Amino acid sequence: MAVGKRYPTESRTFTDERTGVSIRQVTSAPAIHHHPFFLIPAYDDEMRWLVFTSERTGRPQIFVEERATGELIQLTERDDIADFSIYPSHDGRWVYFTASSGGWRVHTETCAAEQLIDLGQVTMQDAGMVAAAMGTTALSACDRWWAIRFRDGEESCIAVVDTISGQWEVILRRDSVAHMQFCPDDSNLLLYAGPLTDRVWVVNRDGSNNRRLYQRKPGEWITHEAWIPGTRELGVVDWPKGVRSFHVDTGRERLVTSFNAWHAICSPDGSLMVADTNFPDTGLQIFNPLDGIGEAHTLCYPQASNIGAHWNGPFPYENGPIQVYAPQHTHPHPSFSPDNRFVVYTSDRTGFAQVYEATVPESLLEAVQP
Repeated sequence: MAVGKRYPTESRTFTDERTGVSIRQVTSAPAIHHHPFFLIPAYDDEMRWLVFTSERTGRPQIFVEERATGELIQLTERDDIADFSIYPSHDGRWVYFTASSGGWRVHTETCAAEQLIDLGQVTMQDAGMVAAAMGTTALSACDRWWAIRFRDGEESCIAVVDTISGQWEVILRRDSVAHMQFCPDDSNLLLYAGPLTDRVWVVNRDGSNNRRLYQRKPGEWITHEAWIPGTRELGVVDWPKGVRSFHVDTGRERLVTSFNAWHAICSPDGSLMVADTNFPDTGLQIFNPLDGIGEAHTLCYPQASNIGAHWNGPFPYENGPIQVYAPQHTHPHPSFSPDNRFVVYTSDRTGFAQVYEATVPESLLEAVQP
């Protein structure tokens, strides 16, 4: 068994040729690697660990980089991990994940795994490569509540697990569920994506007050919802026009930015936002999510292949779901470190998807927040 195996550091640092920003390549083995989906932190709050998945052993396994030493530690050895389900706890003790028809967590120091929920004969992920097919999960800011999605027959469901008592309940059943996210300011409030034509929904943690936050208009491509910490607002990508936000209590709408932000996410303190771009790819952009302007400032150029031709055109799901080819490890999916000093992303620029970490220059921070 390779559980607990330590690999020597693979870290190397180089400079982005166009921006001069320092980039650290975290992984280099000839296999697919990626950090968690952009909605999910890649670090614990103290930044002891950088969490990612690696296929260097033949199947996706959970790894961490121990940042103090640079060593890579393999936490799991199993053949059924949903690689985009991983979610590190804020206290750094656990990485949560789904496998087969259950939910698990693995301890970052002992590598001991425990099952928290067994759902029996259900399907954890829908077919395909996007939205409900990714199987992302959500952990509250207090580390107490873990939300997972599954399909029970024709129904898509959300189950919430109490990570202390081990009790769990199904809080929602409906036609489609994806990309749950606890509000960073309210662990009793959960965002989730509904059907592709009607995505923006919130529900209380106990399943009450399930409600649509925004009614999509014909032709709009509403996607990649993410909380803006400290505001009780949701940032929503209106592809490729920019990002809008909606206040979860009042419904108040405002403009966040007007460039082609693709996967856009705030820093943990809500003061910054980062997004990758596509059609055209102009690199990773950092901007202010609060000033109503959102002027884009280039951080670096991941040079990822960004596979997904369906993004280069009008909303493709108007008449229902379609099959698309969009391997997620080819997308950068940038997100901030807890201290705002780094942006982690994935790129297949070398032929294999690897994990990278860009240092955010002070000059860029001053430009975004003068």
